[in-house]
Amino acid sequence: MGNTLKTSTLKQTIPPLQNGDRLTQVEFEHRYSASSVKKAELIEGIVYMASPLRITQHGEPHAQVMTWLGVYWSATPGVQLGDNSTVRLDADNEPQPDALLRIERGGQSTISEDGYVEGAPELIVEIAASSVSIDVHDKLKVYRRNQVQEYMVWRVEDEELDWFRLKEGKYIPLETNSDGVICSEVFPGLWLDKTALLAGNLIKVIEIVQQGLGTVEHQNFVEELSVRNDQ
Repeated sequence: MGNTLKTSTLKQTIPPLQNGDRLTQVEFEHRYSASSVKKAELIEGIVYMASPLRITQHGEPHAQVMTWLGVYWSATPGVQLGDNSTVRLDADNEPQPDALLRIERGGQSTISEDGYVEGAPELIVEIAASSVSIDVHDKLKVYRRNQVQEYMVWRVEDEELDWFRLKEGKYIPLETNSDGVICSEVFPGLWLDKTALLAGNLIKVIEIVQQGLGTVEHQNFVEELSVRNDQ
């Protein structure tokens, strides 16, 4: 009984997590784990809590991105796909990106003993409302500084999608090829028909990524990952 009262008292002394709080990563995790908040992020030491999400501007685009990445993930042993997974980037930044794709062995990030991603995943995807979103500004700077190799932002209200590749410390846009397809430089075979995705043509999106999965480059990548996993 005494232990129960003591535990209850300790829980009551933890301050609530609030939007705009300036916290260390340790304090952020402490308050987050004790709260009922579904999604909160620490960006440059400031807490950002998600507003209610509309299905047309976030839920459905998010599902489309996860379907596209899921097709690639299912055919590429040695990579890991995450949906709204917390990432410990540095002392002031602990985002919870909409999607991430990481190389499991020999990649930039690791999995901590308590199950969190630590370090920069190779690819992060965010669903943003528009060009004024934090995803296009503060998060982009944080991801660039922490060496996230590729960063994609789908600006739903603007009907636009940006896919960046880190080169010499700068994010350079990946351009579509003559077929209107963007090809990842980090994950061979991860192809995207940008126009089809923006138009909601998921069948076409899946068709194009499956073409990427059929390339020699993807097969070589899978073999390379297999060798890493055997080491």
